[in-house]
This record gives sequence, C-alpha cells and structure tokens, in this order.
Amino acid sequence: MIEVHHLVKYFTKIVKEKGVRGSIKSLFSPQKEIVRAVDDVSFQVPEGEILGFIGPNGAGKSTVIKMLTGILTPTDGWCRINGFIPQKERKRYVREIGVVFGQRTQLWWDLPLTETYTVLKEIYDIPNSVYKERLEFLDHVLELGPIMSSPVRTLSLGQRMRADIAASMLHNPRVLFLDEPTIGLDIVVKDSIRRAIQEINRTEKTTIILTTHDLSDIELLCKRIILIDKGKLVYDGDLDRIRTNFGKIRDITFVLEEPDHAEQIPFPPHEDLDIQQEGAKVRVRFNTEVCSLPDMLATVLQTVKVKDIAVQDIDIEEILRRVYQRQVEL
Repeated sequence: MIEVHHLVKYFTKIVKEKGVRGSIKSLFSPQKEIVRAVDDVSFQVPEGEILGFIGPNGAGKSTVIKMLTGILTPTDGWCRINGFIPQKERKRYVREIGVVFGQRTQLWWDLPLTETYTVLKEIYDIPNSVYKERLEFLDHVLELGPIMSSPVRTLSLGQRMRADIAASMLHNPRVLFLDEPTIGLDIVVKDSIRRAIQEINRTEKTTIILTTHDLSDIELLCKRIILIDKGKLVYDGDLDRIRTNFGKIRDITFVLEEPDHAEQIPFPPHEDLDIQQEGAKVRVRFNTEVCSLPDMLATVLQTVKVKDIAVQDIDIEEILRRVYQRQVEL
C-alpha cells in the first residue's frame, strides 16, 4: 500500500550572526546552511497494517509524513501510496487518504458538526446513500450522536478529536495518517480513541501510519514500529524484537526491614546498574545479561532481611531511550 524509496529532503536556512550588524549582513549577504531533514529513508507498509512512526522532536517524522501526504516534494527519492505519486497526482491522490493532525482541525469552527460533514460530502462528491452509510458507521465507532448538532467551537478536545477522525474517514480513504491523535486527552478519552482506531482498521482494512509521543498508543495499537532520528531510519521491525534486543533491563524494588542495611548488599558492579533508595525502599535497575534475575535476588536475600519484593520489566519509553543513545541499526 505504501512504498518509500530513498527519501531525502533538504531545507535551506539563513544563518544570522548576533546583533544589529549580523541582521544587516544577513539581509544583504545572507549566509545559507543546508539542513538534511530526511536522510535516505526507505520502507514499505502492506495494506491493513497500523505502523507506529516515532522519534524525538526534530527527528524528521513530520517532514516524512508531509512528503507522503503530498504537502512537501522530496529533494530526492520517491514515494508511492496505493499506486499514486502524491506530488504528481495530487487531486486524485487526496481522495485516497485521510489526515488528522492532533493540534490542528479540518472542521469549520462556527458550524455545527453535521453541517461540516455536509460540506465535506460535497467536496468529496460522496453520493447520498454512501454518505448516510458512512455516517452511521462512524457514529457507531466514534459515538458522534450527542455532538452532531453542536458547533465545533463548543466541543471538548476529546470530542473534537473524534469528530476530526470521522471527517478524515468520511470519504472512505484507503490510508489514514494520524499525527498525535491522543495528545492532551485524558485516559478515558484516549482509550475511546484507540478502540475507534482499532475498529476502523479491523472493519475496513484501512492502512494507518500513527505518529505519536504517547508510547502507550504504540504498545496498544502497533505490532511494527519505525524509529527515525536525525533524519535517518534507526529501526524498522517488530515491537517485540526491539524489546528482546534492548529490553533486558529489569527493575527490582525491595522493602527492607532495616533501611540502614542497604549498604551491606554486594551488588555486582556493571555500567547498567542503577540503585536508588528512599527510606526502606530500594530500587535496583540492572542488565540481566550481566547479572541474572535469580542471582540478583539471591544476592539481596542472602545479605539483608526483606519485607516485600516487586519485579518488573522497564517500560517501552526506557527501551526507546536506550535505542536512541546507542544509535544502531538492528
């Protein structure tokens, strides 16, 4: 459904020296710098997949998405979505995609939601029977009924996000680009949006590219992720695989009977060992490749008396931080 081949994007920016003199100099003799925002990125997405597309701020995610949606033209390389080259066949192509930007809206601010959808129906030239069927489906999935007669400006953030997703799906696109769809939402609303995305994907086989900083979205919705950093593709593969390669860190929390005895524990020294103590509670983070979980437990239990023990894996956010730090391709 989506093919991306050696995508490159350069931007030219003006470098200004400090002070008034620098401003005048940049006005008449500007010094330019080439910024490589996207650097030789290639990947493919089969039909019906939900792909997590993630990376730190400034990594190049938004630039890639803008090239895939046809907003920007690549400096080099090309992309094809459902058989279309976005930059060459834009009018036909936009009928095949839906786009939701979490901090922007495509809804008319002062119109009731139902009128906004009527306008979009005419823009996409959707037949009456198809429009009615689509709206019924989207109402069922996104629970639009209670807000259909409300002006967009009166909607809460969560309601507006549901309405925006419905607007992007009204013309039944084959591909959906979601940029931060749960940003700023509370836990209950986030869960509702995630279930709606899963239902749309399951029912209609819609291919979805999800860009988010909320890694709970990635864990709950995506089996495959692409990590991008400094314009380069760092990782493309299963989420489970990245856990296997970078998730060999464990956290153990001990509650000691005698807090002062924590210093007596002969922890094995290694670079991944991190020990934090708050009163009787001692948290130990360590690499199980260096010291196994049974060995770590035995070390502590043979040295001090323990009231309670809790063992847990590190979360996906910590795993990704380790990937970025090592900057390796798996």
